[in-house]
Amino acid sequence: MPVTQIWDETVGHLARQFIVLCASIYGICWTQSCLFWCTLCGGQCHCSIFASAPFVVFFLAAELPSVCWQNAAKQPPRVCLLSAPAVPASPLQHPINSLFLNVIRLFCRALLSSRKKLFFELCLCFLSGPLGLRALGIKRAGLRSPLHDPFEEGALVLYEPPLLSAHDQLKIDKDKAPVHVVVDPVLSRVLRPHQREGVKFLWDCVTSRRIPGSHGCIMADEMGLGKTLQCITLMWTLLRQSPDCKPEIEKAMVVSPSSLVRNWYNEVEKWLGGRIQPLAIDGGSKEEIDRKLVGFMNQRGLRVPSPILIISYETFRLHAEALQKGSVGLVICDEGHRLKNSENQTYQALNSLNTPRRVLISGTPIQNDLLEYFSLVHFVNSGILGTAQEFKRHFEIPILKGRDADASEAERHKGEERLKELISIVNRCLIRRTSDILSKYLPVKIEQVVCCRLTPLQAELYKNFLKQAKPVEELKEGKISVSSLSSITSLKKLCNHPALIYDKCVEEEEGFMGALDLFPAGYSTKSVEPQLSGKMLVLDYILAVTKSTSNDKVVLVSNYTQTLDLFEKLCRNRRYLYVRLDGTMSIKKRAKVVERFNSPSSPEFIFMLSSKAGGCGLNLIGANRLVMFDPDWNPANDEQAMARVWRDGQKKTCYIYRLLSTGTIEEKIFQRQTHKKALSSCVVDEEQDVERHFSLGELKELFTLNETTTSDTHDKIKCRRCVNGHQVRPPPEGSDCTSDLSQWNHCADKRGLQDSVLKAAWDAAVTFAFHHHSHEEQRGIP
Repeated sequence: MPVTQIWDETVGHLARQFIVLCASIYGICWTQSCLFWCTLCGGQCHCSIFASAPFVVFFLAAELPSVCWQNAAKQPPRVCLLSAPAVPASPLQHPINSLFLNVIRLFCRALLSSRKKLFFELCLCFLSGPLGLRALGIKRAGLRSPLHDPFEEGALVLYEPPLLSAHDQLKIDKDKAPVHVVVDPVLSRVLRPHQREGVKFLWDCVTSRRIPGSHGCIMADEMGLGKTLQCITLMWTLLRQSPDCKPEIEKAMVVSPSSLVRNWYNEVEKWLGGRIQPLAIDGGSKEEIDRKLVGFMNQRGLRVPSPILIISYETFRLHAEALQKGSVGLVICDEGHRLKNSENQTYQALNSLNTPRRVLISGTPIQNDLLEYFSLVHFVNSGILGTAQEFKRHFEIPILKGRDADASEAERHKGEERLKELISIVNRCLIRRTSDILSKYLPVKIEQVVCCRLTPLQAELYKNFLKQAKPVEELKEGKISVSSLSSITSLKKLCNHPALIYDKCVEEEEGFMGALDLFPAGYSTKSVEPQLSGKMLVLDYILAVTKSTSNDKVVLVSNYTQTLDLFEKLCRNRRYLYVRLDGTMSIKKRAKVVERFNSPSSPEFIFMLSSKAGGCGLNLIGANRLVMFDPDWNPANDEQAMARVWRDGQKKTCYIYRLLSTGTIEEKIFQRQTHKKALSSCVVDEEQDVERHFSLGELKELFTLNETTTSDTHDKIKCRRCVNGHQVRPPPEGSDCTSDLSQWNHCADKRGLQDSVLKAAWDAAVTFAFHHHSHEEQRGIP
């Protein structure tokens, strides 16, 4: 039924005149030519649905639930609150309104009660003409106003105009007076305190209020603190408002790993609820992608249809030319540590974008060395630390020398001075909060580093390899060749299970000559034998005890898909239901698999995860136990993978198991991680008392096997709280699982363990364990 017919049948001539008269008195536009803006979704409508209607009903939206006009075809009847952006203050706030509003309320209630099933668009439209326009002798609203009320309870104000004296207020040009910038209440209501602080920091940085002339920053919050939500809030605010009473930017771009493109799209939809339509691109033909990118870049005006582009690093690099022809108001780089090398093509392509506002998100800004850290800071704020050569000479070399365990007192003093100088510069554009903030919102997390002895077969194969391998001599001479890296991989796989190097033994590759004779007679790789690997035996016990004593689910993580194959064989043998995610699974299928696993009704007990394929961005709160089966050289990869279960929405106590083969290369890798994290703690977390446990010389001793120790790592830290390997003093008060390993609980036997599952698995092959919790246990947490 046409809107005009509904109008004529329901309202009648007199009622229509009353509405038009009120509209004229208050300067409200009621003609079909008006351009409407939906305050719910931020979208625009040229009144196509009112094309045949001579009038538009308007109504106080508080009377009925508000529904976005974009859902018009799906959910009639509905109410849509539409307003022009230029005059956000409502004329209905006029002091003589009370009688008028009551009449309108009664009128619309009667109207709807008589025709509940009819299709109605009830909209409030403000005149967007010049300020000071008079209508029937009554002056319209005066000064420019902010988009949202800065004095509302809980309002997050990012900018507050300077207070002016009465004299200055008379002189100021009212058309140019700055206004408050206030975060949309839809978002500010869900932001936690640390997230509100983060949004304010980001806004100050990208608007050049923290560092004059620089518009970039690094969000280095640890995982689980809501970096995505904070950045979405920043984008939405910049796209809609500024102190100058207009949008700060036209368009924004998010560049992320391909596995997170869909996640970003879903998060924008989740938090902005249809107010904006992002454009997500991560696949398709070259012509199709170029067409979409050109269309995105050609958008102009105060309100563009799709102001947010979400694109993967790979797609961006391949189609950078199309994006470099215009300008983008803001670029956000998720997992920004990918830009640690200023020489790679992705870094250079992004750096050549015409955009001064740059936000880099990375929970682990220092992964390997300080020069990578420099690249990240230089990307967001070019020149703030000088050139790469200047940074290396002035900061990197003195700091690293001072961090070495063998450093002289003078070198340590100089290193600390340069470190303080570096921190003072970078802190102006870097915000860092650690996961201990989550203790207010999440259950307890118990993290455990578990050293597992090698089986006799593994030990014999390991020693046999060390006798034959050439890289041993190369490393002693300070060389690292391709064969060295290959040998490191072979030893890592041997630590996981002898089955992973069985083919090398059959082919008698370097280091494995005669090794086939060490395997049991009749050995076959078709079935997994947990008893041949210390770590696999401990894992077998952990799974069995968990399955038989609780309804907990487990995430198994490894760097190697071959190890995931062994997990599959073990699960089939033990009849555990499982799901597997690795690099072969499509992005769309990943989302479905994760959603299913997280469901409480899902029967799957185990989620197998390749750390390279799904280590970041995944939310696996359906499980509350995670086993990190092997360590990676880069601590960030392990940290990302281990954060999959301790996230928003988790209700159970979480248990993290990091398995290491005692006295092997795995402990050396873990020690190297510790060294890198200590450096990160000094530079990023500003910890002043991080201990210097490992010298660079010690970290080169990769090709050794210590068969007499219960934990080479515990030996290296020279623990002062343990006597004869047994802890006699508890960890210092205030320490937690983010503290230095020397401040954790140290257990040479199972008596000091908190986790009953690890206690039951101890006798299988465990030699030593470090453990600590995230925070003190709270009531009501299972």
